[in-house]
Amino acid sequence: MRARPLLVAFAGLAAVKARLLLVAFAGLAAVKARLLLVAFTGLATVAGLAAAAEPLRIGSKRFTESYLLGEILLQTATREGIAAEHRPGLGNTAIVFAALSRGEIDAYPEYTGTIAREILKSREPLDLEAINRRLAPLGLAAGVPFGFSNGYALGMREEVAAAKGIARLSDLAAHPGLVLGLSHEFLGREDGWPDLRSDYGLLQRDPRGLDHGIAYEALAAGEVEAIDVYTTDAKIARQRMRILADDRAFFPRYDAVVLHRIDARARHPGAFAAWAGLAGRIDETVMIGLNARAELDRVDFAAVAREFVAGRPAGGARSLFATVFAPDFPRLALEHLLLVFGSLAAAVAVGVPMGVVAAKVRWLAQPVLAVAGLVQTIPSLALLAFLIPFTGIGAWPALVALFVYALLPITRNTHAGITGIGPGLKQAGLALGLTGAQVLARIELPLAAPTILAGVKTSAVINVGTATIAAFIGAGGFGERIAKGLAVNDHAMLFAGAAPAAALALAVHVLFELAEWRVRRRGRG
Repeated sequence: MRARPLLVAFAGLAAVKARLLLVAFAGLAAVKARLLLVAFTGLATVAGLAAAAEPLRIGSKRFTESYLLGEILLQTATREGIAAEHRPGLGNTAIVFAALSRGEIDAYPEYTGTIAREILKSREPLDLEAINRRLAPLGLAAGVPFGFSNGYALGMREEVAAAKGIARLSDLAAHPGLVLGLSHEFLGREDGWPDLRSDYGLLQRDPRGLDHGIAYEALAAGEVEAIDVYTTDAKIARQRMRILADDRAFFPRYDAVVLHRIDARARHPGAFAAWAGLAGRIDETVMIGLNARAELDRVDFAAVAREFVAGRPAGGARSLFATVFAPDFPRLALEHLLLVFGSLAAAVAVGVPMGVVAAKVRWLAQPVLAVAGLVQTIPSLALLAFLIPFTGIGAWPALVALFVYALLPITRNTHAGITGIGPGLKQAGLALGLTGAQVLARIELPLAAPTILAGVKTSAVINVGTATIAAFIGAGGFGERIAKGLAVNDHAMLFAGAAPAAALALAVHVLFELAEWRVRRRGRG
């Protein structure tokens, strides 16, 4: 096979006039490719990856108490006029700690037991002084003890535990058939299920993995008989649960502290001075009450934190309308749009040339389409987790993942559109004296435009839904509400995230339908 077809393919792409690009993207309000690329690079700023003022960046994990403590730290700092931002619900310990280690966040609420066992891999009990000695070589430190401990424990419904005669963790050994529902993080932690089962000689196998936010509902419905709990969970008292005694002292103390970068204290002394006033202010009773306001009363995390920090009543739960159109709606919508169209622009820039090359160089067709199809089989959360060590958290791994998922429909439709053009039209163009590049630009691409645009439409609609998952690594968008809703099993919050995403997908679909209709109409003209 001669190289000339490949050169023709690339030369033809370079010769495509702006008029054709405007036609192809008429449904996107004639947005030019350059503006889309600006949106692509600007997303990092919107998502908080780069800010000229270098605000204090606070992270939190994806469960109620961590959200609340993150908001309390944020509001305590901002009340002193300090520029700060909260990146909520970044994921489990491994993800948030990696973000702290890489300098993507400056601080987040953590627990001494988790630091000792999960981060420092120590089986011996460590006090705060010993923890800080071991953290110092990592450039990290722990401080600001809030005043309460939130430990791991296993809990059962009181009537079930009484009927089976279970009061201690060691009693579970006599009930190998007991159905356990454990959070995914607990199933893999150093201080979690594997070592707990070994230390207590438990025979239960294959516990069901449950999100912590829905574990209590599964327990109440009788689908599981025991779950892992946090001892400050508000639902423990509401569901009349028995917390099993840790009679072999397997679990360490989990005193709540602020885990932070050492250099953050030097860069933001005012914030740390303000945070010092939080030390000892939150005991277990206060923390349970704050958790209850969020989980049971369905009050927004920020409002609950404001209630504590400023002493202003937060009121009750918001209406569904107010939840959907909350003050964060414009920010989340912008982040979601930039995620979708930033990745889509990159996918068009790469996918269309790939499709053209696959159509022009026949032996490359199957390898190119196979590679584009292979990446579609990778689960989205797995791909995002895989990218974090290379790109960090936030917008960039999300953009890369969405770009990868958008490639196949665009590449395949470009290939199909060009190969579907009869050879007579190409030969007629050559007979009129057009070069191969001109045939591609003036005949093939315009005729294939409806098919190509259909592929772009498919990718855009898919990306709207897939972008919600990106919130689990701090990329923002409407998925942020879905993550919060899962954390507290709040159906209104889940709807407030899912409904705008679905409406956006529908709007994108309609927009591209209009663009396809316009392209076909011009083609007939």
